[in-house]
Amino acid sequence: MGGDARFRRLPLTDLDLPRSSQVLDLCCGCGQSTAYLVQDFDHVTGLDASPRSLDRARRNVPQAQYVQGFAEEMPLDSARFDLVYSSAALHEMAPDRLRQILQEVDRVLKPGGILAIVDLHTPHNLLLWPGLATFLWLFETETAWDFIRTPLPELLAQTGSLTLRQQQFYAGGSLQMLQAQKSGFPPSPMN
Repeated sequence: MGGDARFRRLPLTDLDLPRSSQVLDLCCGCGQSTAYLVQDFDHVTGLDASPRSLDRARRNVPQAQYVQGFAEEMPLDSARFDLVYSSAALHEMAPDRLRQILQEVDRVLKPGGILAIVDLHTPHNLLLWPGLATFLWLFETETAWDFIRTPLPELLAQTGSLTLRQQQFYAGGSLQMLQAQKSGFPPSPMN
């Protein structure tokens, strides 16, 4: 993959958003991805349900703002963000919860806003299945298995006004980068 920086920046591929964009790091954890987002954007908000993770994120990346809350019930204003970013978090969600989260993403995105995701996917290369299966059995829960069987573009189409912009696969298809855009006018560079 080219290391952590490349992995964390994959969802930002081909995005041309101004530094002034309002960015949400969804399920930010301890701020690993937030640290990269604040390098490119001046207004980054991290959302996570864990107070401990948010305390660590505040220490690790004090340039961002943080909000405690669940991704499926975000305590955030509607149409607030130009970009909602998620890195290796959505595979932790049960299918019904994932649908709720995508509806919430749709709600908090501005018209023309972008959802950018990097997460697990079913490998295209059969030789990678044993390694991924071992990883999932050892370190993940049933939600990860459900997630890799979920066609995200179809789920996006069912949950609101998000339309697939691009989906690319890496590591033999075991990772996916997906971008979707909310219908409406694109975010203005003057935000």
